[in-house]
Amino acid sequence: MIYRSDAGAAEVEARYQELLGGWPVPHERMTVPTCAGDTFVMVSGPPDAPPVVALQGFGANAAMWLHHIERLAGQLRIYAVDVIGEPGLSAWARPPLSSDSYARWLDDVLDGLGLDQAAMLGVSLGGWLALDYALRRRERVNRLALVTPSGIGPRKLVALRLLFKTRPFGERGLRWLMRYALGPEARDLVRDEIGAFSLLIARHFRYRTERVPTFSDDALRGLDMPILVLVAEKDALLDSYEIRRRLNMEVPQATVHMLPNSGHLLLDPISTVLPFLRGAARHPI
Repeated sequence: MIYRSDAGAAEVEARYQELLGGWPVPHERMTVPTCAGDTFVMVSGPPDAPPVVALQGFGANAAMWLHHIERLAGQLRIYAVDVIGEPGLSAWARPPLSSDSYARWLDDVLDGLGLDQAAMLGVSLGGWLALDYALRRRERVNRLALVTPSGIGPRKLVALRLLFKTRPFGERGLRWLMRYALGPEARDLVRDEIGAFSLLIARHFRYRTERVPTFSDDALRGLDMPILVLVAEKDALLDSYEIRRRLNMEVPQATVHMLPNSGHLLLDPISTVLPFLRGAARHPI
């Protein structure tokens, strides 16, 4: 059970369905059967545009793309996937991150979407999933755009400690922690509908406690596709400077942008990501 109660799960899903009802561009809702259970995908953009599989972060779902989908879908075919084990409409399965289960799950997702190859756009945990898949299935990923990705630099444990200290303060504590985690640029987002939805999720959802595996230097050296990575100068959750150092050392073809005065949730990654993803031409498998 990934929720604290059945009632909480129903409340989160009902609000999520309301948000999806406001999806601002033409789209198709798909449910793809996979080895880990059904997976929900929002599909938007021209069918002949470069395909991009978008993977959200911890405790999120496709609603995180609501502020960005108009720009993305204007020039790309976006497949916004609800990651399994997260508070979306996909299966609640949570295989160990240390196994190849997520790669096999994404194999089924891509097959079900009719994609032999695609670019990947991943945020936080979604960045880890995209990178893990690219390392295991290099022939299926032609381009990687990673936004504050997990698994490259160390986690900062202070935010986890603060989570336990702020719980007794209820929603006021959650709002404070959310502002702290999001960073200076994004603190006003706590007041918008996505911020309110994130607080609703935090009240009812059981977040993953498994440690996210760190990719080795040897693994990173094996990446051979174009890679764009955005990291935040004031990320309260990840060591952005170590992410940049490791990528600069081990992945020479990666372009790493350190965004000043930004926290873990970047307000406008799309201005940088979109031109990069537009170049996602297919290459031979």
